[in-house]
Amino acid sequence: MKKYFFIVILLCAFKAEAIIRLPPILSSNMVLQQNSKATLWGWADASERFIIISSWKTEADTIVAANTGKWKAKIDTPKAGGPYTITLKGRRNTIVLENILIGEVWILSGQSNMEMSNNQQIKDILPTSANTNIRFFTVDKKASEYPQDHAEGEWVSCNEETLKRFSATGYFFGKKLHDDLNVPIGLIQSAWSGTPIELWEPESVINSDPIMKKAASEIVVKTHRPHQPGYLYNAMIYPISNYTIAGALWYQGESNTPRAYAYEKMLNGMIGSWREAFQNDFPFYYVQIAPWKYDTSLYEGALLQEAQSKSLSYPKTGMVVITDLVDDVTNLHPQNKKDVGERLALLALAETYGKNIPVYKSPVLKNMEIDKGKVNLYFSDAPNGFITKDGGKPTEFMIAGSDKTFLPADVKLEKGRIIVSNKNIKEPVAVRFSFSNTGMSNVLNKEGFPIVPFRTDTWEVD
Repeated sequence: MKKYFFIVILLCAFKAEAIIRLPPILSSNMVLQQNSKATLWGWADASERFIIISSWKTEADTIVAANTGKWKAKIDTPKAGGPYTITLKGRRNTIVLENILIGEVWILSGQSNMEMSNNQQIKDILPTSANTNIRFFTVDKKASEYPQDHAEGEWVSCNEETLKRFSATGYFFGKKLHDDLNVPIGLIQSAWSGTPIELWEPESVINSDPIMKKAASEIVVKTHRPHQPGYLYNAMIYPISNYTIAGALWYQGESNTPRAYAYEKMLNGMIGSWREAFQNDFPFYYVQIAPWKYDTSLYEGALLQEAQSKSLSYPKTGMVVITDLVDDVTNLHPQNKKDVGERLALLALAETYGKNIPVYKSPVLKNMEIDKGKVNLYFSDAPNGFITKDGGKPTEFMIAGSDKTFLPADVKLEKGRIIVSNKNIKEPVAVRFSFSNTGMSNVLNKEGFPIVPFRTDTWEVD
């Protein structure tokens, strides 16, 4: 008799819990993507029929949960505005989500430079930072061997207290979008200091390629963070992949410099896997790692930068270069996050939102011509020519002949090209620009964006 009584208790407990439930990211104070079919999802009784009432709509949406109890709904959202409410009415319970805004939603991910908060630039603006039209959701740091159903966190408005704990880069990005677009902004931070890229994409993607698989096997185990491929994707990206977003920002790479040979494949694989999970071909903008004095190799940072540059060929990507924003190559965390965030915002404003910004990114080498002992270099995104940041001579250009010995180049900046030479190299064959761990060139286009570091050779480096 006691056995049957115990079973009844268990069944009753299960039925009591089988009410409409939502993941934490679907809650009051959230920002939903405007002019979209925003996804809502959760759990309920098996096959339960319930309604969703969105205060901006005249008709309710009727939802039927699957036999497993899971449900998903696409809700038409209007243009930016609010606040609104969403009411979910079922047989057993009613959920009311309040103070919802409709606007633009972006994910922010990566390692410590994305996570970095409360730097001096943030401290300077804290007293005037309150803005209920900018909302933050920070995904709790967790790792998992298997994909999870939900990630913990809470939607909060930007104010003096919440901003102290949020990504500085993400905030300055969102603030510029808010000011230029005049719409609410939702920022979802999912980042973890010191984490390599392998952790942020499905393990199946890593294992699908021998180069990526080899790189993942070389991750150095550290006690203060997870190290297994896929573990952060499972716990911090997959659980929010139903959420409808405008795009993603990525600020990471320092932890992958020892394995730079695999980074292009890693980054492309991650972007593709995220887009597949979100069922959304969203734009993906990332920050090239900053110059830093690595101890193990003269070029590991440069090779990682090179790999990041190559990923620009992947569809709907953009990269921000920050070689001019570093004042201390012994600090892995450059303090200037305002310019980083605003450069990311310029990419989004121009390429995602179609704003007419004539020049908004760094010049990229297009081709070179060798002519009578000199090399002519031609670039994209420099229609008005070049300047030096400090007004001095251009730096970080190196030139070599067939002996592969690089020497500093004499540099002439012209509107349509840059001419480099060295009197001791009669027949140049290769040029490198800012190709070193600590390369901080002073050459910018006239709009103030530094040239993307490059090399024209494919020679092995130490």
